[in-house]
Amino acid sequence: MPIDATLPYDSGNIFARILRGEIPAKTVYEDEHALAFHDIAPQAPAHILVIPKGAYVSWDDFSARASDTEIAGFVRAVGHVARAAGMVKPGYRLLANTGPAGGQEVPHLHVHIFAGRLLGPMLAQRGEP
Repeated sequence: MPIDATLPYDSGNIFARILRGEIPAKTVYEDEHALAFHDIAPQAPAHILVIPKGAYVSWDDFSARASDTEIAGFVRAVGHVARAAGMVKPGYRLLANTGPAGGQEVPHLHVHIFAGRLLGPMLAQRGEP
């Protein structure tokens, strides 16, 4: 299986540094497979990031190289965080950008969980086909 080559893994990225304890984060959940914390520049009233503890660039890279145990643990962590934060009943949005065209800025897989208000359309309407 090909590995995502659009962004190489950079062990100095901000999420790798958070995982190593070099940068503080407001942690909301942690287990052997994932770490979840509040985004420092929230885009919604509730904005939590969930990252796997392994060095994976993107969802593509993660799904190709992670073990079944890591994948299951990460997906369960995302669900646990949403439930624990009370996001399920009112609703929430998950977002994982992949590669430069997808808007990925940090080369470490991360899932954004947004909630706390009506989130509007999936993509900004710009009159593009």
